[in-house]
Amino acid sequence: MTVNQTDFTAALLNADLAIPSGMVDYQGRPAGKRFDVYRNNVVVSLIDAMETAFPAIHKLVGDEFFKAMAGIYVRAYPPTTPMMMFYGEAFPEFLESFEHVQQLPYLADVARLELQRRSSYHAADSTAISPEDLGAISPDDLMNVKLKLSPALRMLQSPYPVLSIWNMNMVEGAPQPEPVEQTVLLFRPELDVDMVEINDATHCFISKLKNNTLGASYEEALSLDETFDLGQALGLLLTHQLITQLNV
Repeated sequence: MTVNQTDFTAALLNADLAIPSGMVDYQGRPAGKRFDVYRNNVVVSLIDAMETAFPAIHKLVGDEFFKAMAGIYVRAYPPTTPMMMFYGEAFPEFLESFEHVQQLPYLADVARLELQRRSSYHAADSTAISPEDLGAISPDDLMNVKLKLSPALRMLQSPYPVLSIWNMNMVEGAPQPEPVEQTVLLFRPELDVDMVEINDATHCFISKLKNNTLGASYEEALSLDETFDLGQALGLLLTHQLITQLNV
């Protein structure tokens, strides 16, 4: 008898459901205990994957609570791809609606930051230009240049001090967060992901660079903050090896 895959998946993640008909062991007997063991191992493995994916959330809520919460999540949101490196993409939205963490409204954005860290880590490799490459462009042409940025570049805006909260839990000796909004730039210069705080105008500038010239992106940032410093923003991108190509 063929086992229905939908029934199998549902039963695998829900211990209250009966074992799907047709599930037998190697001797043709109903695979009750064996299926229960397998079901438990699958759920435990998914919870472990969530713990690895969201270490700051794990520290913020504690081990016991995290395992219970992750158990609810993995049953509600089973993997949709065998690429477990990206599992947990719905976790921020889950946290926003999970009644037992409503007193911690910043959790969802901390989870988003951890997702962005993973996304940056697994992004394609790239080679950055040198400052001399940019300096070789004439002032008359500079504002018409389009910059191609590193595929590992990510950004996150939050009404909460998400970077400070992450650092407090993951970096030894990091200070207590101040109650401020934070915008975070994420990148992977070598093997590890780094993060720095940026202001809203810099976020606007970098966002606009994707489809606009340097001059147009600069104008957009200036409209947000008349004190925006183009040289400082370009220095940031060059320092962190985030410009990979110049299109004149």
